[in-house]
Amino acid sequence: MLPNERFNANRERLPIDPRTDLPLKPRAQPGYYPGFSTLSQQSFWDATTREVVRKRVHEIPPFRFFKAEESRLLQIICEHIMPQDDRDAEHRIPIFPFIDERLHAGRTPGYRFENMPPDGEAYRLGLQAIAQISQKAHGKNFIELDWRKQDELLKSIHDAEPLPGAEEIWSRMPVERFWGLLVQDCVEMYYAHPFAWDEIGFGGPAYPRAYMRLERGEPEPWEVEEKRYEWKAPPACVSDPAEPDIAAHKEHPPAGQGGTH
Repeated sequence: MLPNERFNANRERLPIDPRTDLPLKPRAQPGYYPGFSTLSQQSFWDATTREVVRKRVHEIPPFRFFKAEESRLLQIICEHIMPQDDRDAEHRIPIFPFIDERLHAGRTPGYRFENMPPDGEAYRLGLQAIAQISQKAHGKNFIELDWRKQDELLKSIHDAEPLPGAEEIWSRMPVERFWGLLVQDCVEMYYAHPFAWDEIGFGGPAYPRAYMRLERGEPEPWEVEEKRYEWKAPPACVSDPAEPDIAAHKEHPPAGQGGTH
């Protein structure tokens, strides 16, 4: 697909410029720190740190844990949780491959809630639940639904009020803990990548150079000033509706497998 064709295909998933009410075109570096590059500072890092960060950009892990159908489903879910339509194709941050690698290697946060299965099993059960809900609600596979219907289905899980179709699975695994596990992995894999550091203006590893300006929020000499721009959520998503006061919301589960929203 050519760049213009890809742009047109994803228009409904792009952030909106509130001044023109038109989609903002994908860019190499979204965020409020134009021109900032954490990788430009890698000569100041120690060799081990430099190699770890370099691998995150240039050595994407192969898929070894999930089966092919599970892989396709989880990749789309990751795109909903951490949308990257505002990034051009060359600067997308790989999330799914690093989740697959974590599970293949058996890495854990060092604890597990007593009402949750091991992470790998939790993922497989959760993906099965999403597939069953999609069939029950729409008579289609999740990957065949349009973006809005996919978003609505996932939001029902986010709200801990999943659509019917997977009651047996949720009786074995709390829906809010599965969602927390999924979101935490997506967020951690995204913000471990230097492209995400550029997006938020993070200066990267502080060792051995360290930071100098620790007061008043001033940038370091190698950082850039923040330049904000306005945007609205895409029309195809349901993540930015007007909602009741947050005090009326259910209490969020704890972090970790319990989840962050």
